[in-house]
Amino acid sequence: MTALRQRKGSKGKEPPVGAEFQSHQSNCCTDHHHYPERMLHGDWSWEAIIWTSIGWSVSVGLGLLCCIYVATLHENDLWFSNIKEVEREISFRTECGLYYSYYKQMLQAPSIQEGLSDLIHDNLTESKRTINLLQRMNIYQEVFLSVLYRSLPIQSYLEPVYFYIYTVFSLQAVYVIALYLTAWLLSGSWLAGTLTGVWYILNRVDTTRVEFTISLRENWSLPFLALQVTAITCYLRPQLTALQQKVLVWLMYVTTFCFCLTWQFNQFILLVQALVIYTLDCVDLLTTTQVTTLYLVQVSGLLSVWLLQFCNSMILGSLVLSFIVAALFVRHCQSGLKSGSLLVRLGKLLLHSAMVFLLTFTINYLAKVLLPLLPSFFSHSLFPLDFDASLYLCEEAFGLLPLDTLDRLASTLLLHPYSLTLLLLSGMLAVAALQNLRPKGSPPEERKGAAEGQLNAFRPDVAYNLLHTLFYGLLAFSTMRMKYIWTGHMCAVAAYGVCGKELWTLLLTTLRCNSKLRLVRYAVPLVMIGCLYYKFWPKLMEELSELREFYDPDTVELMTWISTKTPKRAVFAGSMQLLAGIKLCTGRVLTNHPHYEDKDLRERTKQVYQVYACRSPEEVHDILRAAGADYVVLENSICYERRHRRGCRLRDLLDLANGHIMDGPGENDPDLAPASHPRFCEAIKTDTVAYTALFTRTFQNKTFHVYRVKKKHKKIPKSSPEPSATQ
Repeated sequence: MTALRQRKGSKGKEPPVGAEFQSHQSNCCTDHHHYPERMLHGDWSWEAIIWTSIGWSVSVGLGLLCCIYVATLHENDLWFSNIKEVEREISFRTECGLYYSYYKQMLQAPSIQEGLSDLIHDNLTESKRTINLLQRMNIYQEVFLSVLYRSLPIQSYLEPVYFYIYTVFSLQAVYVIALYLTAWLLSGSWLAGTLTGVWYILNRVDTTRVEFTISLRENWSLPFLALQVTAITCYLRPQLTALQQKVLVWLMYVTTFCFCLTWQFNQFILLVQALVIYTLDCVDLLTTTQVTTLYLVQVSGLLSVWLLQFCNSMILGSLVLSFIVAALFVRHCQSGLKSGSLLVRLGKLLLHSAMVFLLTFTINYLAKVLLPLLPSFFSHSLFPLDFDASLYLCEEAFGLLPLDTLDRLASTLLLHPYSLTLLLLSGMLAVAALQNLRPKGSPPEERKGAAEGQLNAFRPDVAYNLLHTLFYGLLAFSTMRMKYIWTGHMCAVAAYGVCGKELWTLLLTTLRCNSKLRLVRYAVPLVMIGCLYYKFWPKLMEELSELREFYDPDTVELMTWISTKTPKRAVFAGSMQLLAGIKLCTGRVLTNHPHYEDKDLRERTKQVYQVYACRSPEEVHDILRAAGADYVVLENSICYERRHRRGCRLRDLLDLANGHIMDGPGENDPDLAPASHPRFCEAIKTDTVAYTALFTRTFQNKTFHVYRVKKKHKKIPKSSPEPSATQ
C-alpha cells in the first residue's frame, strides 16, 4: 500500500411599486460594496469602477491563494518534484491513474489524429474487447489538455505531468472565484465573497480533495458547476436588459456543457437542480420564461455532450431528461394550475406533481426499453444489495455523512451562521410561497401587478440558492462523496447571511436597532475574518511546513518488473484499483478497471475477483482464461483485508454472492453453506500440484504475488471455457 513518511437596481431608479424587499435592495446600492449591480445597470462612475476593481482583485487573489495552497500541499506530501516518474504515476491513485493514462497515451501518440483514433478504437483497456473510450468515459479534458500541450511551445521547460496538475489546481482558483461572485451577487458586498474564499480554504478537508485525487472527475467539473450557479444567480436578478439576459443564457449553457462533459455523474446533479427549478416554479418564484430557459439550458448541455460522446445512450436514458420533458408537457397542458383558493391550488399542485413524476418514470422506462438500458437499470435500482451495489456502499465515500464533518465546519465559524441563515431564509421563503399561492381577489390587471410585487418580496436569486443548498445538503448527508458539492456553496450562503442587508434588517428590526445596520454589516464579517486569521494562520503555516515523501517500494518494484519482464501485449487481471496503475505505469492490457458504469464490465470484474473467493483452481483458471488474462496479481491487503468490517470485506461480498459462509466469528444467514474449496488467494501460495499445474509464480514481494496463467492442453473437456490466445 502507498504510504507517506517524513522527509528528511442602478442609482436614481425607482423600485417597483409594492416591492418592499426591492426597496431595501435599492437602498443598499448607496454602499460602495454594491457597485457591481450599479455598473450592471449603467453606472460607470470612477468610484464604481474603483470599488468593483478592488472586489475583483480580492477574488482573484483568494483564488490564486487557494491554488498555491493545494499545489504546495501536494508537493510537500509527495516531494513530487524529486521522486521518480514511476512514483509520480503511482501517486495517481485508483481511477485517477486510469484517466491520466489517456492523457499520457495521447501525448505518446505519433499524431493527434492517431491518438484520437486509438481512443475511439481502444483494445488495451479491456482485453478481448474494442471500446470507444470517448463514448464510455468522460475524458475529453485529457484529450483537450494533451492537444493544448502539444500545440504550445512549452515542452522544453514544463513537463507534461506538471501541465496537467497545474491545470487542475488552477481550476480550484476558478472554483473559489465563482463562489466569491455568488456571495457578492447575493449580498451586494465583496466582503461576503472574501469571507466565502477564506471559509473555503480553511475547510479544505471538507470542500475539496484535489491535492491527493487530482484526476478525479469532480475536481474538473465542480468549478464549472459553481460558475453555472453564479450565472443563474445573475440571470435571476431583476432589471436585466435583453442583451444581458442573452449573454447570461449563453454563459449558463457553456458552463452546464463543461460540467456535464467532465463528470459521469452529471445527470444526477442536474436532476437535483431541475427539482430546485420545479419547486420554485410551483410556488411562483420564477416566471414562465425563466423556468423554460433554465430547463432548456440543461437539456441543451446534456444533448451537446450526448453528441460528443457518440450518442451515449445513458444520457438519453437519464432521469433528468425524462423529468424535464414531463414537467414542461404537464405544465403546458394544465393552463389553470395557478388559479383558485389556497386549498384548491395546493390540491392542484399535488395532482400536478403526481402527474409529472408518473409521466417521468413512464418516459424513463420507455427510454430504457428502447435504448436498451433496462437490465442495468433494474439491477441497480430495484436490487440495491447485490454484489456491485455492496461493493460501492461498503466504501466510506458512499456512506452517510460522518458527524465529525459538522464539528470541523463549526470550528471554523461556518456552521452556525449557515444554520441561522438557512433557518431565517426558509421561514421567509415559506411565507413568500404562501402569499404567492393565496388568491388575489382583484381584476386581472391588478392581480398581475400584485403577483409581481409578491414575486419581488423574496428575490428569485436568493430563493434559488437557498433551495440549491438545501437539496444538495440532503444529498451530501445521504452520500458522503457528494458533500463537496454542498460545502463549497455552503460557504457562499453563510457569507450572504453574515454580510447581506436583508437578514440583518430582519434581526435588527426585531431588536429595534435599525440605525446600526451598516455598522453591523461590515463590522461582523471583518471581526470574523480577524478571528479566523488569528486562530488558523499558525495552523496553516504549520501544515505547509510538514514535509513528507512518496514511499511505496513494493508497488514500484511490481511496476518495474512488469515493464521489464513481461510482453508489452500481456493481459493482467487483478483488483480494479491496482490495474489502473498498471495501465498508467506499464501500458499493459487489463481485464477490468475502476470505471464501473458498464454492465458487462461489472460482470467481468465480479468474475475476476473470484481469485479472492473460495473457488477451485480449475474454476478460477477457466474464468481468467475466458477474460484473456496472461497474469493475475494477488494482493495481501485484499486477501487478508482488515480495513472494512466483517460483511464489507471483498472476500465477504464474494462469499455472500457465492452462497458461502463468511470467514471469522460472527453470524451468517441460514441459507449460506460452507465452501467446498479453500480460499484461492491463500491456497495458491501452498504450491500444491493442483495449483502449480495451472499457475506459475513469476513475482512476489511483501505485498504482491504475480502468477502466470498457463494454457490448458487440448484434452480439456468441451464444457470448459475455450482458452484464449495470449495477447
